[in-house]
Amino acid sequence: MSIPQDLKYTKEHEWLNVVDGVATVGITAFAAESLGDIVFVQLPSVGDTVTAGEVFGEVESTKSVSELYAPVDGEVVEVNEATTDTPELINSDPYAEGWLLKVRLSGDVPALLDAQAYAVLTQES
Repeated sequence: MSIPQDLKYTKEHEWLNVVDGVATVGITAFAAESLGDIVFVQLPSVGDTVTAGEVFGEVESTKSVSELYAPVDGEVVEVNEATTDTPELINSDPYAEGWLLKVRLSGDVPALLDAQAYAVLTQES
């Protein structure tokens, strides 16, 4: 499983990419594979505030329901409606078409894992 080198990761298996103060957030391929076929995703609305470490939504698969945790503090500025209409995008393309939301940062980005540290974490799981 390929782990993109240019992203940051959480121990809860979310990824983020920060550009000009806006973080694009999704779940990792490891998480998507562990969940199995994703059939439903619940996301916040544009304008909602998310807090790092707090639940912002959930994904439901044929195996289980899993909560999604915000990796940063901020305001939701965009939600990927394609994933609510076609949740299997999260399985097939978690780092591109399957992104979940974009958050305008309201503070600093917390210390997160780089690709190498995330690879070690997934090997331990």
